[in-house]
Amino acid sequence: MKHIKLIVSAVLLLIGTTAKGEVKLASFFSDNMVLQQQTQCNLWGKAAPGKAVTIRTSWDQRTYRVTADRNGGWKVQVQTAKAGGPYVITFNDGKETRLKNILLGEVWICSGQSNMEMPVGGFKAQPVDGAHEEILFGADSRMRFFTVKRNAQLEKVDTVNGRWSEATPETIRDFSATAYFFGKTLRRMLSCPVGLIVTCWGGSACEAWMKADWLRAFPTVKLPSGQADVDKRLQRCPSALYNGMLFPLIGYTMRGVIWYQGEDNVSRYANYADLFTTMIRGWRDDWKQGSFPFYYCQIAPYSYNRINWSYNSAFLREQQLKAEKMTDNARMAVLMDTGLEYGIHPRMKREAGERLAMLALGNTYGVKGMPEFATYSKVAFRNDTADISFDRSREWVYMNNGPQSDLFEVAGADKVFHPAKAWVSRNHVFVKSEMVKEPVAVRYAFKDWAVGDLFHDGLPVSSFRTDTWDDVQ
Repeated sequence: MKHIKLIVSAVLLLIGTTAKGEVKLASFFSDNMVLQQQTQCNLWGKAAPGKAVTIRTSWDQRTYRVTADRNGGWKVQVQTAKAGGPYVITFNDGKETRLKNILLGEVWICSGQSNMEMPVGGFKAQPVDGAHEEILFGADSRMRFFTVKRNAQLEKVDTVNGRWSEATPETIRDFSATAYFFGKTLRRMLSCPVGLIVTCWGGSACEAWMKADWLRAFPTVKLPSGQADVDKRLQRCPSALYNGMLFPLIGYTMRGVIWYQGEDNVSRYANYADLFTTMIRGWRDDWKQGSFPFYYCQIAPYSYNRINWSYNSAFLREQQLKAEKMTDNARMAVLMDTGLEYGIHPRMKREAGERLAMLALGNTYGVKGMPEFATYSKVAFRNDTADISFDRSREWVYMNNGPQSDLFEVAGADKVFHPAKAWVSRNHVFVKSEMVKEPVAVRYAFKDWAVGDLFHDGLPVSSFRTDTWDDVQ
């Protein structure tokens, strides 16, 4: 009888503990987080099935109530106030969970491969310009970081590993340099808290950040057949990073996305614009937050023959430029002047982050006076001279290193390119070569490695070509 009583007591205790439960939250809903200001902000988690959960927000003292579904899942939207804090959110399903030191501000997702991943402190023997100054003087309790740990998966997962932290010398050193400089610029210009969620993996392919269903439109993409296939291919495995590093974040209310990727796709450049725009549309559809801003870096010049690649990365840069014209509310930051001939990880990450911030400030936040990236528009051939004009060039284009450039080439009908002289008049670049009497095509900086010298409004113009000869590398 004594044993029966003990068993009954244990069962009742277990039932009571299970019934009481405790709200479980994903790792990105935690102390120190930043929530998007002045919006209906998504919060979600787990509790005992059928359990009532109350959520109380300290910025307005409102209480929200939701009931966990039969699987224990619950989701609620809370109205956030104007930027500020710190605040507290209290969750209660019979046992209280409190999240402290929460700020309301601007939240951005930061994704891509190694040039997004590269920390302020740099990679080994690969420094970032200005790193010491930022580590010494960049501490800011109103800027918060969250970095998703690497995770390649065959199937979608519910959560990610990582934690929110304030900007301190230690956390700045280890955080994405491009994202840091982007966030720092927003902090100074908007005078509000900024939260940055970095989910990236060096060497990752664009295909890895896409849902398998989207990739079926691309017959050349080989989807993984099992987890062993994922473990072998990791960050280059189609859909693996979407499943393990992006899907859990989807729905976290934010302002927009910044992206720096493309190097891994240089050898598969031909369909990159279609692939990339499909990815952007897919993220937007899944997030259910409309056509949120998507700003991305064009890959910087680098001498790919150092890794025995025979591909011309200018074709990938061209695809990135094309993607901008195919996608609404998406803009590209050009990095033609920031490359490193002997290194695929340029040191000039401040320029990358600040240029992305300029795009966000001008196009998302409506700040007037932001510089513009001019783009190639059209060409007219008059006898032996090509006349090139540009869009978004209210300040006119110019050569940054003198009155002429040596980065232009022209070709005739034989498709043989020759070095050409180029000069500027107002918003036009004129190009000619003594070797080509009847030019039909012009290329500018259309090489793996070049230091761009055509500028507008203090910003470089992308490499470009007027032909469509993919057989001419």
